[in-house]
Amino acid sequence: MPHFVYMLRCKGNRIYTGYAVDVDARYAEHCSGQGARFTRAFPPECILRTFELGTREEALRLEARIKKLDRPQKEILAAGDKDMESNLRSGLGETLKDRSARIRKEKAESRACKGPQKKITCRK
Repeated sequence: MPHFVYMLRCKGNRIYTGYAVDVDARYAEHCSGQGARFTRAFPPECILRTFELGTREEALRLEARIKKLDRPQKEILAAGDKDMESNLRSGLGETLKDRSARIRKEKAESRACKGPQKKITCRK
């Protein structure tokens, strides 16, 4: 079953980001005042963009990443910027253990690229 993250344009030119299994049904809830507190205060005007993901965990992670973006970045993403979407989607399926291992590996590779470090000794 697919999971979706969606972006809505709301009253006052605000952007709302949410998660749903059925975007159209969730949008109808927001429009009827049964959705989130934010969309009760700022009713939605249209669906800007939807993102389909394979698991609930990936969808919730993407939603959180989008919510951390500033307003201009959200506008660029909503307009369909593929590079930004790719960056946001990267590593969504990683577990914490996988992420930690990847970061350790990247740090080790970074140190290896710099070559041997010159040891600094103190003067006596």
